[in-house]
Amino acid sequence: MFRVLSIASLLLVANLFVLAQAKKPAATAYRSVTISTQPSSGVWIDGVKYGTTDKTGKLSIKTVAAGGHTLRVRADGFKEKVQPLAATQKGEIKVDLVKTIDEAELSFQEAERLLSVDREKAVEAYEKAIKLRPNYPDAFVALARVLTELGDLDLAEAAIASARKYRPGFAEASAVMGRIYKEGGEEDKAIATFKRAITEGKGFQPEAFAGLGLLYKEKAEGFGGSGDFENEAVNYVESAKYLKSAVKQLAGAPDTMVIMQLLGLVYEREKKYADAIAVYEEFLTIFPNAVEATAVRSFIVQLRKDLADQ
Repeated sequence: MFRVLSIASLLLVANLFVLAQAKKPAATAYRSVTISTQPSSGVWIDGVKYGTTDKTGKLSIKTVAAGGHTLRVRADGFKEKVQPLAATQKGEIKVDLVKTIDEAELSFQEAERLLSVDREKAVEAYEKAIKLRPNYPDAFVALARVLTELGDLDLAEAAIASARKYRPGFAEASAVMGRIYKEGGEEDKAIATFKRAITEGKGFQPEAFAGLGLLYKEKAEGFGGSGDFENEAVNYVESAKYLKSAVKQLAGAPDTMVIMQLLGLVYEREKKYADAIAVYEEFLTIFPNAVEATAVRSFIVQLRKDLADQ
């Protein structure tokens, strides 16, 4: 989703020592489920991708415990399957996929494969899918994403307009439009559109919450760089608020790693060391074997020292 700033070099590694701390906020409650379907299938919950099934067709994931959700599974050559994920479901969940001969869907799948290889060719494949099925909002949004990455913001905006035409109230489309405005330097429009996405998603839109969090973080850094420390502080508060919501809604999905590190960094900038420690400790609980885990442990060591010196 977003590139993590390199902050390991900014922190020193100190000896770990015990420090009495104030009561920490309760960690998010998660449940474990295993999706069983075709091998190499993409798995999404509430529009958030959690990963790809292995060669046996299984993917074990953690997701937020409370409430009902929507599970979506997609595999090359198969028709996408969407089904409810009840709050009480745990353990193994079997998802049966059926073969597809729909040329538009197959072109969309080809575009998804090409994204990591050749984005220009991916654009062509998305456009082919749309030509075959003009009312294909998911393809328009996917096309807008890659056009934004390529810097073609006008074409990306046009693709979002088409997605909204065929699916009014499309929260994901609004979240991507917020990114387009942000890339174009239109901060006020970006903020309004991210908030629209959250409203359209009935309060659930982690991409929009993350977009707002990053936008306000960058605003805070700009104010700080110009010596306006009052507005710097105000914008860091806004950033932390939205990043925290994104972390909660991402519920352990891979993108959570990036957002948690950003949230921890914002708390550090605010000198809210206990809050930063709590975020990093939760990171280690969810992602104990992540490549970043060693660096995160060193952050905690230094932050405990900083907290003792406050």
